[in-house]
Amino acid sequence: MSNVERDDYFKIDPEPHLIGDMTHIDHFPGVQMWWRAIDNIHRPMITGMPPEAYEGMEAWEMVKTADPASLLAAMDKYGVDLACLLPESMMDTTCYTSRWCTNGEMAKVVESNPARFMYQPNISPIKHKGVQNTIWELEYWAKEKGAKIFKFYPPEDTYINDPDLWPFYKKAEELNIVLDIHTGFCWVPPGKSKYALPIYLDDVARDFPGLKINAFHMGYPYCDDLNMIAMGHPNVYVCLSLLLPWAVCAPRKFAKIIGEALRWVGPDKIIWGTDYAGYGAQIRSAVIGMREFQIPEDMQKSYGYPAITPEDRRKIFGGNLGRLLGIDTAKRRIQA
Repeated sequence: MSNVERDDYFKIDPEPHLIGDMTHIDHFPGVQMWWRAIDNIHRPMITGMPPEAYEGMEAWEMVKTADPASLLAAMDKYGVDLACLLPESMMDTTCYTSRWCTNGEMAKVVESNPARFMYQPNISPIKHKGVQNTIWELEYWAKEKGAKIFKFYPPEDTYINDPDLWPFYKKAEELNIVLDIHTGFCWVPPGKSKYALPIYLDDVARDFPGLKINAFHMGYPYCDDLNMIAMGHPNVYVCLSLLLPWAVCAPRKFAKIIGEALRWVGPDKIIWGTDYAGYGAQIRSAVIGMREFQIPEDMQKSYGYPAITPEDRRKIFGGNLGRLLGIDTAKRRIQA
């Protein structure tokens, strides 16, 4: 299959970041620290990428931009039906003086194309700005604007299982929203990795069994921990966002990540995602990786991993998240 050929999988991206215009905050040392880490992340994510992976890629896909039109162009090119737009907060990088992109700015983009974009308010930092203030914000977006999916980024705030967050989790459960939570290392200082360890989800899922939790990044590098949590708690889902380029450039590494998830969690609770942060190439690698990857036969035999079926891909690409969000995935949103 061509790298740009359309397929029949309805795709919902729960992690496309809006970074906004950062010219007014680029002088903060924390912001500069964050972007230095991003430069370093490029190395482990794309080292070993085969030359054929770049076939059909256009120059604009490797240019960082805050323009939502570029995101939509990549969605159209690679067949992504819906994007749950996520405004980047990262208030820890600005000494808690400014957000990179506000929920209001996100809403303007969503309302410019509601057929392709969905609200995903970033309600971080929950504790830092006040739990009751956050509950008000959560209710506003859910009740007044109809938002169905929200993001919590612990590294800029507090531990996932901080008892002070329990009123927030209770309200999120009552509102029947999907809560995306960053799990694993934070990847980008000055965020604190210790706040986001996936084992902390055990406490939250136990006390709020009706709260739909989608754990970003497979809890990497603690994927085994997350799989154990998701195996025991029906309300915990695991998300492949950020890690999908390894399906192309490090296939045996990715085979272990997705193979373990398929064994422990099952295909009904694995969710696709891009972790788009301004580069169209991120959407490209996430689509191609999930669409064309297969666990090597020797690893299926020696580890007991199941082969990935077309039905698995349908569920992972959009079926599972669509079910949680009440979205009809039978009719594609992209143009034929």
